[in-house]
Amino acid sequence: MTREGWTRLGLVAAGIAALEALCRTKVIKPLTLVPPSRMVHDLAGLLIAGDIFDDIGQTAIEVGGAFFLAIVLGVLMGAAIQATPRLRRAVAPVLASWYAVPSFVFYPLLVALFGLSTSPLIAIGVLSATPAMVVATIGGLDRVPRVLLRAARIHRLTAAQTLWLITLPSALPSLFTGLKLSFAYAFIGVIAGEFILSGGGIGYGIAYAYESFETPKMYALMLLVLIVAVGVNGALHAWEGRLLQRRQR
Repeated sequence: MTREGWTRLGLVAAGIAALEALCRTKVIKPLTLVPPSRMVHDLAGLLIAGDIFDDIGQTAIEVGGAFFLAIVLGVLMGAAIQATPRLRRAVAPVLASWYAVPSFVFYPLLVALFGLSTSPLIAIGVLSATPAMVVATIGGLDRVPRVLLRAARIHRLTAAQTLWLITLPSALPSLFTGLKLSFAYAFIGVIAGEFILSGGGIGYGIAYAYESFETPKMYALMLLVLIVAVGVNGALHAWEGRLLQRRQR
């Protein structure tokens, strides 16, 4: 691990220790927040009992489906927009203002289209995550040096060779930023949708525990959400670092 990584880990550990001390000394009231160690204990108990596996599975399907569709749609749409200047000028204001639109307003329409199933929640995740991938794809393609594209044509590289040897390496940093943002938005969209629009999933479990005054379970599930979000983004960041190191060799 690098020095920056150890520093980051130390700061996180210090924050957790401080929060543990504040909860244990009851500076923060138990009804407001339980100690982090209690969250870990309760989460382990839920996992051992298997009481939340159905909710985890439902959320995983919804987030995974939304993330995959957002990547595919985002890359295709971004490439088409970047290659068409007139379309880019027309769509740019929409992309800039899309994040101000709450995706949940489309839920009645999505239910009418897909029925009462997981599909509307996946669609909400896609609507939340796709713009980030579109913007990242456009930015990545803008970073491809034109001189390299001309050199590819001179050397008569095929479209696949140009994509693999020139376009992807040049666009890689921006694309990985899009991947991380797309996962974050898909995850947030699905979890938030489950809070108010679902009868299952981790978000529903948190909302139900809150309404039932099951504070320990609520915080255990919130810890699970935090672990998954940080873990997936950390894995994507590590993958990005390895690919960039290979590129520099």
